[in-house]
Amino acid sequence: MGKRRFSGLEVTLMVLFTLMLVVAITVIALFFTEKSGNTNDSTGTNGTTKPPSETFVPQCPDIPIGQRVDCFPDCGASKQQCEQRGCCWKPLDERNVPWCFFPTNHGYTVESVQPSNAYEIKAQLKRMASPSLFGADIQELSFHAEMQSNNRLHFKIYDAQRQRFEVPHEHIKNLSSNPSSPISNTLEITQKPFGLTVLRKENRNVLFDTTIAPLVFADQYIQLSAKLPSHNIYGLGEHVHTQYRHNTDWKTWPIFTRDAFPNGGTHNLYGHYPFFLCLEDASGKSFGVFLMNSNAMEVTLQPLPAVTYRTIGGVLDFYILFGNTPEQVVQEFLELIGRPVIPPYWSLGFQLSRWDYGNLTVVKDTVERNRAVDLPYDIQYTDIDYMEDKKDFTYDTVNFSELPQFADYLHEKGQKYILILDPAIATSKRVGNTAYLPYDRGTEKNAWVTESDGKTHLIGEVWPGETVFPDYTSENCINWWVEEYQQFYREIKHDALWIDMNEVANFKKGSKTGCADNNLNYPPYTPKILDEVMYSKTLCMDAKQAWGNHYDVHSLYGYSMVLATEKALQRVFGEHRTLMLTRSSFPGVGKYSGHWLGDNAATWNDLRWAIPGMLEFGLFGIPYIGADICGFFDNTSEELCRRWMQVGAFYPFSRNHNAQGYKVQDPASFGADSVLLKSSKHYLNIRYTLLPYLYTLFYKAHTTGETVVRPVMHEFFTDSNTWTVDRQFLWGKHLLITPVLDPGMDNVRAYIPDAVWYDYETMEQLSERRNHVDMHLPAEKLGLHIRGGAILPTQEPNVTTTYSRRNPMGLIIALDDNNQAAGELFWDDGDSRETVEKGNYIHYTFSVVSGILTMQVTHAGYKDPNNLKFDKIVVLGVPFAPRFVIVTHIGTGTTGNSTTTMPNTNIEYDGAKKVLSLHGLSLTLGETYQVEWEAYQRFDCHPEENPTVAKCEARGCIWESSTIDRVPHCFYPRDYGYNVTEVTETNSGMTFDITRNKKYGSSGRPDSPDIDTLRVDIRYHRSYMLQFKIWDPATDRYEVPVQLTVPSVPETDENKRLYKVNITKNPFGIQVIRKTTGTKIWDSSMPGFIFSDMFIQVSTSLPSEFVYGFGETEHRTYKHDLNNHTWGMFAKDQPPGYKMNSYGVHPFYMGLETTADAHGVLLLNSNAMDVTFQPTPSLTYRTVGGILDFYMVLGPTPEMVVQEYTELIGRPVLPAYWSLGFQLCRYGYANDTEIEQLYEGMKAAGIPYDVQYADIDYMERQLDFVLDSEFENLPSLVDRMRGEHMRFIFILDPAISGNETNHYPAFVNGKEADVFIKWPKSISEEIVWGKVWPDRPNVTVDESKDWEYQVKVQYFPYSPC
Repeated sequence: MGKRRFSGLEVTLMVLFTLMLVVAITVIALFFTEKSGNTNDSTGTNGTTKPPSETFVPQCPDIPIGQRVDCFPDCGASKQQCEQRGCCWKPLDERNVPWCFFPTNHGYTVESVQPSNAYEIKAQLKRMASPSLFGADIQELSFHAEMQSNNRLHFKIYDAQRQRFEVPHEHIKNLSSNPSSPISNTLEITQKPFGLTVLRKENRNVLFDTTIAPLVFADQYIQLSAKLPSHNIYGLGEHVHTQYRHNTDWKTWPIFTRDAFPNGGTHNLYGHYPFFLCLEDASGKSFGVFLMNSNAMEVTLQPLPAVTYRTIGGVLDFYILFGNTPEQVVQEFLELIGRPVIPPYWSLGFQLSRWDYGNLTVVKDTVERNRAVDLPYDIQYTDIDYMEDKKDFTYDTVNFSELPQFADYLHEKGQKYILILDPAIATSKRVGNTAYLPYDRGTEKNAWVTESDGKTHLIGEVWPGETVFPDYTSENCINWWVEEYQQFYREIKHDALWIDMNEVANFKKGSKTGCADNNLNYPPYTPKILDEVMYSKTLCMDAKQAWGNHYDVHSLYGYSMVLATEKALQRVFGEHRTLMLTRSSFPGVGKYSGHWLGDNAATWNDLRWAIPGMLEFGLFGIPYIGADICGFFDNTSEELCRRWMQVGAFYPFSRNHNAQGYKVQDPASFGADSVLLKSSKHYLNIRYTLLPYLYTLFYKAHTTGETVVRPVMHEFFTDSNTWTVDRQFLWGKHLLITPVLDPGMDNVRAYIPDAVWYDYETMEQLSERRNHVDMHLPAEKLGLHIRGGAILPTQEPNVTTTYSRRNPMGLIIALDDNNQAAGELFWDDGDSRETVEKGNYIHYTFSVVSGILTMQVTHAGYKDPNNLKFDKIVVLGVPFAPRFVIVTHIGTGTTGNSTTTMPNTNIEYDGAKKVLSLHGLSLTLGETYQVEWEAYQRFDCHPEENPTVAKCEARGCIWESSTIDRVPHCFYPRDYGYNVTEVTETNSGMTFDITRNKKYGSSGRPDSPDIDTLRVDIRYHRSYMLQFKIWDPATDRYEVPVQLTVPSVPETDENKRLYKVNITKNPFGIQVIRKTTGTKIWDSSMPGFIFSDMFIQVSTSLPSEFVYGFGETEHRTYKHDLNNHTWGMFAKDQPPGYKMNSYGVHPFYMGLETTADAHGVLLLNSNAMDVTFQPTPSLTYRTVGGILDFYMVLGPTPEMVVQEYTELIGRPVLPAYWSLGFQLCRYGYANDTEIEQLYEGMKAAGIPYDVQYADIDYMERQLDFVLDSEFENLPSLVDRMRGEHMRFIFILDPAISGNETNHYPAFVNGKEADVFIKWPKSISEEIVWGKVWPDRPNVTVDESKDWEYQVKVQYFPYSPC
């Protein structure tokens, strides 16, 4: 029987069936492998990555090791597993560097960009075909970026199709945008693969560049990397960072709130802070990066430097904050998240606490023994041992039976009481099997976190045993919490609240029944958190809260508790400010709460590490910060506790706290005669003295976002030595704290930043600055220094702030290099809410300039009931005793000023320490005053480098060290200079000789002998112009051969002259006085006039600080800064730079007088010179040759001064009309075609354009008068341009190449004509050779070499000068 044949219809049906079968199988496969609409899981059931349908070939870059971005952050990377992820495998001999790293063809591409306006960009991203790391990659993303302000860029990357969890931040969501800079100035987007580059708009420096690695965005794994501009990275938390500046050597820091010991590991702690600050360079320019994401994450820092974020949920919601200084970045961050609350004044006092006093009697014994020794001490705490069985909202009626009266007991002596509450609520009954009503009422209100079903209360275990956990994201829970707290307060009065264990802590892993096996409790990737189990010591991640899964909101638990507690405190305390202290935190918590650094131990390490911790929380916006003084766990030693009490006196939050079972450590427990107690009292008294200053710092934090405890780097960022200082810290700008942080030490290696510093305790000025010093700090001492320029408000201390606020106030003034200082004071009742917002406060600005203290009230909205007075003012750094002190009370509109001279009995001056003390002032707080004393000046006797006492005294000068920058240590005695012999005066001028006062020997320059006799000639050229000339009558000296325009006939009519000239005889000086006002516009009767062969110096006082001119050099302001600055003048090929002498020499200045008249002074001298300004004000000239030939014009207006000056030196040329048109030039035109194309393009564009230049590139090898072959058509182009009414300008340089291998007429002819500069005949008759532009002949330049190599080795031949 033969085989059956199929008909055409049958064949067609079979093909269709086969196709349908394939489609069906494909659909089924997709159903089981795809999660949901917008994800793609390419991970197989065994956890390995399935190969894509088309083989993926990674494009592996050849990059430095430090640039690798880890593609296998989980454990167990191998070559096979790496390649399955589509990544690059290159093993090394060290494990901390990624062996498996990303190729360049992973990531996303930009599908479309929609610029909404100049300040926003929106884009759609699509995932590039590539293997997955952990599955469920999101295929389509949305990108939105906006400039929210001039200093804040916001960008967000999120799922284009599905809503994901985002942090519901209570402050940020209410911010409005106010952009002023187009986003294109700050953000650039790379299309494929997608990346973004954040730039500093002022200089186009790259700050945050994500193009170094691909974006990964999966359902439970998101990764973004960015290159950073420097290694100066600070922040990220909460961890123990053993140093303030981060180590970028492949360090990974997990971020996920956790109840853990801060013992120095890299593990996550109580707070969640994905924020860092980066100092770009010594300019101070800085930026901050905040990722608003609350999911578990880790941040890796690597040596490129670069940062990599890995988070397992939410979105990428970044804020980039720009600042010109680190402080400004912090201010921008706090504006974003909410500026910190001003704590109540009393909370700045010292505080005592202990876990498990045992009973109230022991607590009171502690209070009494510390009262008995007069320890400054404001607050007493009780920990959970006050509760009945550690249950919230209860108290132990046996051991703490009198607790309801305890607050009153403390209040009687001006002290406060703070107690603790934890979030976890016991499920068990109270003692006697009675109902535990807080639990019952919370259950009624559905106040608890639930299991994944959203109904069953999640049960865990904390201090009271089996517990539930309040869901502070739920309104029901918030209402319950507020009501329970209010009811508890009625029973137990207290003054503030401490909340703990709110990470949230759970002694069970997840719950008492464990946690389900799902992708929330066991995500595809777990960041390197402590224990590497998501629910370790906390709740199951699939637990439900009102804001979402605990997986997403875990790190917001403390934040939500703070928000709920703030409502409770407002309900209970009303208009009183009170205080909250929280252990767990998130950015924005500082708006309501303070924080302490957790459960530390009594170790020297923990003492040291507290400083970086405090500095970081300053960045994070929680300035009310401190560590448990003397350590929480373990028994402390006397030495450790003593040193800790010393530095702890300067923690903003200053509390001694220790744990159950360890020996007591309050200061009085060490004995009334102990060094510890005496030292503690001493530094706490200093703290209480400075509380007005500290309180003002909190006001500044609240109103502007300034830090309170401040890194030294924030103030001295130009000094790279400060970038790593973290064993010292500042209070604000002005108080430097240097503690002893190591056992057995009484010498500390400390850094003294570049400023004037005064020892707080001795009031003496330090001799060192910008240097490391060995600071001697014996057992009872801490380093405490006031920065010059500070005015610190003070108050006489007492044992509590209640009493100290009744005492007289004062000021400590520390003068800076310029004998100036500034400060401010904020003062209110210290207790009421929103005093700033309501205007119920006093604000002062203080300033000292030229020996005058101004105490200016800028706001007077509060009247202190204690009728406070400023009684004492101490001024540090006053070099001489003042002859008098005058106090002026500045009246209001209805009352005039009143001035009194202080009696000498109220003035004390310590000449050795240079301290001026004024007491008995009785200046009323809230009113404006001026206090005036005399100023001084020194003229430098050793302007050369490295002055010493011996060198100074050899010149007959006075040595007196000064810590004021640029103020001389070595200065002239008052009669140092020349004396006048008989003066011959006519109606047209004066002539006389002066002789050197040899009392002090020579001027100390052996190679420049002093000239003992000089001639002075003063000529009255015009009514507004005079000349005074000083020279050696015995020996010809060089004089500038420039003809000036002076009249042939002098002005002999004294009545017509605007000036009068006086001569002082001992020491010699010329005084020029404006007759109409009596202003002395020139007075050279200053000590230190020297006239030697190669060094001439003369000084004059100035009528005001308004001085303009001198050059050519870069001045940062038109008006000169007279704070001891020196400016050199000597023509030099030097691009403009600060204090660098450049191309021209102009020893001319114009000065304004206080009467608004103006004058000008020219020194006609072409030798190298410099001029030094002093703030007194005065001016010193120094020149190394010639003579002194001064010309003065008297205006009297600034414009007339210029006219008179140009009349003297020659009026400016009238430029050709065409030269006023627009001109184009470039150094670097390649050939004449480029110039021609430029010319044609400008014409075609219709741009006004008159003049074209050619720089030295038109020359053959930069040889003058030789045209390069690349420019052979330039002559015809120039002719054409000129024919079209253009102008062309060529450049010529003076230097002529002298070592050409071919005939070069310019050199040959010049040599024959003997035009080149030669050495003096006494040396040789050779040409003076130098190096300028012309390239070496017959040399091929390797332009791949650096410029310095090209210049030194290849480019330049010798040229005659």
